[in-house]
Amino acid sequence: MADPHESLDWQGKEINCSACENAALLGSGGCKPLEACVHDRYAKRIDRFFAQHSDLAQRYVEHPYFEVRAIASKYLDVFHLSRLRHDPDETVRSTVALRLPHRQLLEMRDDPDREVRIRVASKLPPRDLQPMMHDADYFVRTVVAKRLLKGLLVMMMHDPDSSVRVTVAERIDGDLLPAMINDPDSGVRLAVAKRLSEQQLVLLCHDADWRVRHEVAQRVAIEHLNEIAQDGDAMVREMALTRLTEKSMTTTGQKSHGKDQPR
Repeated sequence: MADPHESLDWQGKEINCSACENAALLGSGGCKPLEACVHDRYAKRIDRFFAQHSDLAQRYVEHPYFEVRAIASKYLDVFHLSRLRHDPDETVRSTVALRLPHRQLLEMRDDPDREVRIRVASKLPPRDLQPMMHDADYFVRTVVAKRLLKGLLVMMMHDPDSSVRVTVAERIDGDLLPAMINDPDSGVRLAVAKRLSEQQLVLLCHDADWRVRHEVAQRVAIEHLNEIAQDGDAMVREMALTRLTEKSMTTTGQKSHGKDQPR
């Protein structure tokens, strides 16, 4: 492990300030070993250098160390920043995506690296995410499902990944939820159940997963509880019986209260 008290460059060589192109800055304190140095291996020291000399960032868009290029991109003007859209390192491209203008960010939707595409999907306006609905990476599609215009979510209801479909079920318009009750994944059906109305929940009374049926038992319309009280799972039966008992006690209490009223 490198010693943070050593002034070493990204290749592990000792930094020679006298041979540095920024040697003139030493006298003014604008460049200081172990604190602010563009050639240091530590990102914080590189960042401190550019924070004081943002006008020099464009000199380093082709620096061999990816960390220098990535940090320089935080300080570049838009013209020089666009040059880094096709940088060979994904860390640089991901950092660039944070600052690119909308038009150029659109061109990064097909970046070869998933982390970059995740960053792009997180930054683009929802109206521009439709082409990323079929991205090869499930997490990119999950980010898209979280931000896509609701009217387009119907196109992701049958995504091959269950985590994407869960996100769809959590956001899609309520009138489309019943179309997802037969999803092959129980986690998706549970997400659907949590949003269905008490009348719609009857559609999942016989779901194969006890967790889904338990959710049904908690909120389904009261007239369906007698059937659910016969469920094969003890926790589901208990929930249904608890609600039936509470309903019975409430009804009995109301009747008793009515009898005690003065004539």
